Amino acid sequence: PAPPARPPPPPPGPPPGGITNPPGVPPAPLGPAAGGPPAPPRDRGPVKVAFDATPPGDGAPGILLAFLDGPESLRLGELPPEQRREEVLRSLTRFVGPRAQEPVAFLERDWNAEEWTRGCYGAHLPPGAWTQVGAALREPVGRVHWAGTETAERWCGYIDGAISSGERAAAEVLSA
Repeated sequence: PAPPARPPPPPPGPPPGGITNPPGVPPAPLGPAAGGPPAPPRDRGPVKVAFDATPPGDGAPGILLAFLDGPESLRLGELPPEQRREEVLRSLTRFVGPRAQEPVAFLERDWNAEEWTRGCYGAHLPPGAWTQVGAALREPVGRVHWAGTETAERWCGYIDGAISSGERAAAEVLSA
C-alpha cells in the first residue's frame, strides 16, 4: 500500500536523520585522485563533508560526493532545485576551490523526500544515550528479537550495521 500522504507523528525514540547527497562531477579528478589531500569536514555551510569518489584509472571523471545533513538538509530541500544547486556548489568551493562551481553534471538524492524512508540514513540519539541505554536496544523482549541498523554494535546507521545486527538477531533466535 502507498504510505499516508502526510507523515505520521514521529515515534518515540531517535528521529530519522535528514540527509541529502548532491554528488557533483567536476571536469577533472579532485583531492587524492589528483594528488591532493582529502578534504577535512567543515562546521559551517550546507556541505559539512565531501569525499573524492573518483574511480581509479586514467581518464576517469572526477566525482565529488557531498553530504548535507540535519537542518541544512531540510532547509535546502525546500528551495527550488537551481537555488539549492547554487548553494551546494558555493559551499563545495571551500573543499576544492573554484572548480566546484562548474561541474560537468550535478545529481542529488534528497532522502527526506523519499516516499518510504522520509529521511535517512541513520537516527541520532542525544549525547549519553548510547552509554545509558544502547544495550537495551538489542535486548530481546520475550520471543521478540530486535535487528536493524540502529541496534548494531558497530556501523550504526549504515548497511554494515544492519547486516551485522540481522546476523546477531538470527543467532539469538537459533540459540533461544
